[in-house]
Amino acid sequence: MFRFIVRRLLQMVVAFFGTTLIVYALMFAGQGDPIQALAGERPVTAAQRAYLTEKYHLDATGFGGFFYRYFDYLKNLVRGDLGESLTGRPIGEILANAWPVTIKLALIAIAVAVIFGVTAGVLAGIRRGSIFDNSTLLLTLLVLGIPTIVLAPLAQYLLGVKWQLFPATSGADPSFYALLLPGIVLGSLSLATALRLTRTSVAENLRADYVRTARSKGLPRRRVVTVHVLRNSLIPVITFLGVELGNLMSGAIITEGVFNIPGVGFNLFRAIRTEDGPLVVGIVSVLVVVYLVSNLVVDILYAVLDPRIRYE
Repeated sequence: MFRFIVRRLLQMVVAFFGTTLIVYALMFAGQGDPIQALAGERPVTAAQRAYLTEKYHLDATGFGGFFYRYFDYLKNLVRGDLGESLTGRPIGEILANAWPVTIKLALIAIAVAVIFGVTAGVLAGIRRGSIFDNSTLLLTLLVLGIPTIVLAPLAQYLLGVKWQLFPATSGADPSFYALLLPGIVLGSLSLATALRLTRTSVAENLRADYVRTARSKGLPRRRVVTVHVLRNSLIPVITFLGVELGNLMSGAIITEGVFNIPGVGFNLFRAIRTEDGPLVVGIVSVLVVVYLVSNLVVDILYAVLDPRIRYE
């Protein structure tokens, strides 16, 4: 296990630098005039342009200039300095204010997916072919067929504006109740996928030989399901939820935008729109770390859930 963790950590280092290099290159290739994009229609004085150009090395052109800026970014990153956005605000400060909101939103979404999705998936797998099973499959198909860009405004209008069950917008300092509706919207697709994964995995394991052996020994049905079937069935679900946690933290752009939530996704979208390259690369760098750590935790949980899995 120790060798496996060390090997994965080395792979994570390579993946991190490779991903940041690609993102930095994409921002460098597609960048027009970030200073004017930041200012909008307002004029930019020559002094302001000269200051920002020198500060962010925007005058370095070509491949040499690109690698100069990239290695300068890596040098600061190793020291724990994410740099400053084009607005002059420290990126670390922006993330420090945005992460708590996004983490709360992602945890609500994951809790919705686990509590409702996994529970309903287990019941549907045990009662395969029943009315409950067919109903859940139909509902999950309906949810999966509605994109978030449609589901979020629809939920906001019906539950927030028309029926006023939840706040329509979250605001600058959202409470748990204000984040509940966007969390449910964000976790709806994860809920549907987790339900279908759990249902399929439970149904397959119930037909396995080890389940028939456990039943022939006279073990109670509840023990067979909870100890044997559920433990093996959770492996693909854990894989999905581990990867989905990173998706929820980075893919909340639409949800945070609709409900006016000042989280990571909201700041990432604003940085892309204003061509704020340092802020985009800084946010993506942190999100890459979240992805890599989530995948490492998932791989370690494999051995906990299934004793047959050993990493040599």
